[in-house]
Amino acid sequence: MTMLYADPEVAAALDAATTVEAMRAALLAAYEGRLIAPPRAAAPLSGGRMVLTAGHLVGEWYGFSSYDTFGHPQGAQSVVLHDARTGAVRAVGVGAELGLRRTGGLGGVAVDVLARPDAATLGLIGAGRQGWAQVWATAAVRPLREVRVYCRSAARRDAFAARVRAELGVPARAVDSARAAVRHRDVVVLATTSSTPVLDAADLAPGTHVTAVGFKQRGRAEFGLDLLDVTDVLAVDSPAQAAAYQPPMLAALPAYAGRLRDLGAVLAGAAPGRTTADEVSLFCCTGLAGTEVFLLDRLVRVGVPTR
Repeated sequence: MTMLYADPEVAAALDAATTVEAMRAALLAAYEGRLIAPPRAAAPLSGGRMVLTAGHLVGEWYGFSSYDTFGHPQGAQSVVLHDARTGAVRAVGVGAELGLRRTGGLGGVAVDVLARPDAATLGLIGAGRQGWAQVWATAAVRPLREVRVYCRSAARRDAFAARVRAELGVPARAVDSARAAVRHRDVVVLATTSSTPVLDAADLAPGTHVTAVGFKQRGRAEFGLDLLDVTDVLAVDSPAQAAAYQPPMLAALPAYAGRLRDLGAVLAGAAPGRTTADEVSLFCCTGLAGTEVFLLDRLVRVGVPTR
């Protein structure tokens, strides 16, 4: 029987700790060659694109995630999980939560692996759903003492801070500038739709970890080369996807390409992560393929009632 999961079931079953651990397992599986995760493919259509990511956990399952760029208010992701032995569709997930939690979980792993062990303060630029997923996951791997949030809308940043206080029990406050959000923070998250830099690297303290979720391509990025220049540890969840960006990812520039590390390799101990408390680390979330399917498989294994 094919199981169908929508956002309410996903939200009820996949808490932050479970999601982060699933993404940790996915990153290790990809590094070890057990998760086949090619770069995403896109089909241009009239007025938008359909985007497809696919993954195969060898011997267990294969599947795909699809979403569109038409901008419909009700537009959402579809995730399909196949049994690798029979080809049967085991489960289908619809809605936004699988994708949001997957991205948040990848960021949570990056914070756990790259941020200082004593990291306890977070600065966020961007007060949307992606920003929330990052704070939600970070709170599962570090005992956050304070969150500061900035976006251009005062109402949205106030509402976001109130949600952090209410749902995560973490002190949070809205601030009126990006600089106020990131100064003296242990962890900084960039989760915007800006195609121009929203961060001045000079505002970062030594030892900061930065996670970038938004645009990070040459000529279209929410951070600039000044951040790369001060970064000591530069990691991505999918080197294959980083290389496949069109236009190329910022880190694909010749001066930085040799420094790029696979987060899965850092997890496995095959590549160094942070080595001193003063190093600045940067995680560029590119979207490791197959991770939404990985989460859907985890949902099935948990045995959540289906529709």
